[in-house]
Amino acid sequence: MGKHKGRAWHSRLLAAALGVTALAAATSVWTAQADTNGGRPSASVASPDKRDRPVAKVAAEIAHASDRGARGVNITIDDGPDPVWTPQVLRLLKDEGVKATFCMVGTQARAYPDLVKAVVADGHRLCNHTVSHDTTMDTKSEAYQSQQILDAERMITKASGGVRSQYYRAPGGAFTPYSRQLAASHGMRPLGWNVDTKDFEHPGADTMVATVKREISNGPTVLFHDAGGERSQTLAALREVLPWLKEQGYAFGFPVR
Repeated sequence: MGKHKGRAWHSRLLAAALGVTALAAATSVWTAQADTNGGRPSASVASPDKRDRPVAKVAAEIAHASDRGARGVNITIDDGPDPVWTPQVLRLLKDEGVKATFCMVGTQARAYPDLVKAVVADGHRLCNHTVSHDTTMDTKSEAYQSQQILDAERMITKASGGVRSQYYRAPGGAFTPYSRQLAASHGMRPLGWNVDTKDFEHPGADTMVATVKREISNGPTVLFHDAGGERSQTLAALREVLPWLKEQGYAFGFPVR
């Protein structure tokens, strides 16, 4: 999500996460890898006694490119899952035949595991968006960053039934060299964005569509949200922008790993 989002959503999530992060060990060693065969993560569960097994090596540089090449587009959906908006986003994506990357907040994944499983079942990919969506992550200690990233990965993996996140997106883009290296060492490619629709500001669907049309030449990764507020404008924008991207000859893919 954009760095300048209001603090109310973050405050609620942070409060919900206090019980988790207070008890978490900074040296959590949950792994984060997924089998990308056919674009679907594997459903194997990593039990605690297998937590030291090797994970797929990924780069620590922030990814922006698409695995579909120069005419690829990556639709990314942040802050969920949400019981009201995520099912509607999933139905719309299915109707359009589009796969997306869902950047999930750990407390949300823990609260709505059936929605996490639905995302995976539809062939979308998972992305770790931390435990509590703290946009000041880059000002905090390495121990805190580790708790936020690795505990969220544990929550998401458990909620999904064993499917691990393939990416890590820092809230508000608050990456640090440490957080990028930590995520990459656990099989999660740091994930940025090129087009910020600013849907969390509720600018109107027309404005959001215009932003995508104007800025898609800047790069393929487009940022939307399915939680953190009322998302009818997001749905309206997606209904218009997805067919338009197809008409322009773009192919929908996933961020590179």
